[in-house]
Amino acid sequence: MTIPSSRIIFALIFLGCAGAIAAALYMEHVMGLEPCPLCIFQRVFVIAGGVIALAGALHNPRLNGIKVYGGLVVSAAVIGGGLAIRQLYLQHLPKDQVPACGPSLDYLLDVFPLTEVLKMVLSGDGSCAEVQWTFAGLSIPGWTLIGFIGLAAIGVFQMLNPKR
Repeated sequence: MTIPSSRIIFALIFLGCAGAIAAALYMEHVMGLEPCPLCIFQRVFVIAGGVIALAGALHNPRLNGIKVYGGLVVSAAVIGGGLAIRQLYLQHLPKDQVPACGPSLDYLLDVFPLTEVLKMVLSGDGSCAEVQWTFAGLSIPGWTLIGFIGLAAIGVFQMLNPKR
């Protein structure tokens, strides 16, 4: 079996990220599932990974550039995966330890400086602990974590086996 070029792999990463965002938008707008602040931040890192991969596919860099794009994809996946792990932690807290629900992300961004918003979002709130949907026993952040692990693995592969 021949391994496709890095350009094709970056294009496939982009398509996978676009599919994940399409699924998230379907869940939000068709199924009526309201994303919490941690969900929105996870989307940001899925989009970041996809945009980085699209840039890598369009740029078609040499070997060192492939490693750089792969590293950036891994970085986006690790940060997004950390957010997914934080949300899974909140979802598995006992009911009496779940933080109270806070204001919406739009309100936080309007009222507080970005550093404060990040601190509040990362601490999570009750809406982040709510399990709205499951498939095969995993909630949305569980599936998102699996996606981030796959994204990181492909990024590491790109770094270790760059192929023009």
